[in-house]
Amino acid sequence: MSTSAVLLDIRDDRVEGEVQLPVDRLAVAVHRDLTPDSVLGTDRAFLKRYTAGHIGAVGEDERSWPVTLGTGTVRTIDGTAHLVYPLTIRPPDGTVTDFDLRYDVIVQELLTHKVIATVRYDFGRGILRTDDAETLGVLDFSTKSIEVPAGEGSWLRGFATTAGLGIEHVGEGADHLLFLLMLLIPAPLVTVGGRWHAAPSARRSVVRVVHVVTAFALGHSLTLALAAAGAIDLPSRPVETLIALSIAVSAVHAVRPLVARGEVFIAAGFGLVHGLAFASLIGELGLDRGALVTTLLGFNLGIELTQLLVVALMMPSLIALARTAVYPAFRIGMAVVGLVFSVSWMLERATLTSLDPFEGVQTWLVGHPLLVAATVAASAVVAHQVAPRTPRPAAELSNGDAL
Repeated sequence: MSTSAVLLDIRDDRVEGEVQLPVDRLAVAVHRDLTPDSVLGTDRAFLKRYTAGHIGAVGEDERSWPVTLGTGTVRTIDGTAHLVYPLTIRPPDGTVTDFDLRYDVIVQELLTHKVIATVRYDFGRGILRTDDAETLGVLDFSTKSIEVPAGEGSWLRGFATTAGLGIEHVGEGADHLLFLLMLLIPAPLVTVGGRWHAAPSARRSVVRVVHVVTAFALGHSLTLALAAAGAIDLPSRPVETLIALSIAVSAVHAVRPLVARGEVFIAAGFGLVHGLAFASLIGELGLDRGALVTTLLGFNLGIELTQLLVVALMMPSLIALARTAVYPAFRIGMAVVGLVFSVSWMLERATLTSLDPFEGVQTWLVGHPLLVAATVAASAVVAHQVAPRTPRPAAELSNGDAL
């Protein structure tokens, strides 16, 4: 049988959500012949009064909280027409705490009917997405009240959850990871005469990596904050296409330097674009203003932690490889792979092609980061054994390259 649903979004000063009522069960409960057309027509006012009269909320101090229903719509859910009402519950003192939801719509008359109550958003308890939604319980003829633990969370738990979202978003985003990798490949090198050469020391390589990572962090942090605050709003498709373009540009730069220290400028410039993509996820969470700053800090922390993890896994091997004779071939090979992937993404995101033929390979690579890092590390060990190379002395580098 079809069931009803109550979906709750816990805010600081109110509870929002919706009530989903299957039209066929509602017809039995109110003893009327209802259709998807009639519930929005001749029966509209009656059904709204009926529904509002069977929903209540009571705080811990036993005071009632006003419940308001919005304009009803009809939606097909699991193949069944449902009458859906937006729901708002406001505590008298303006602060949401634990409360009892009292509900007997349909179940008052229909003994076999079930109502599933779910919290789909509660920042303080780390419930931010559909995947995190928490079922509170089932209401029926014998159970017409359920406790909603709306005051048990904390900003720290919300902060930790958003940090986890940042880690997940970058860790599962092949395009973000590939962009970072394309920037790291030339980081152990310096430009001499418009070509790549090994840096004179590992310290120089580390400094260049720090510059790249910092530039990317500053770029995406700026647009992430602006977009999340509503100051910037761009359609997702152009942003995703520009992200693919950023990979192509960084891949070309890895083959032959576009400009001295170009990876830093690329990281900062295209970091602005990646920040817009990061902000799209935050925008989907429907955050309160009070949670926005905490979310930005937590989400950005997750991004930076993932970025640093990638650097820690890859850079020692890349620095070691850069001091061998095989690095030019490795560098160009990786750049070509990145370029092929990026062109495929651009074509798909610009709707010029219907699918990405390399999606399976990309998914496998993202799902096996340790294996990828171990393979690069093993390659570095073998290369040092069979093809070591001494880097050019610092005196041979131009003043510009020595920066």
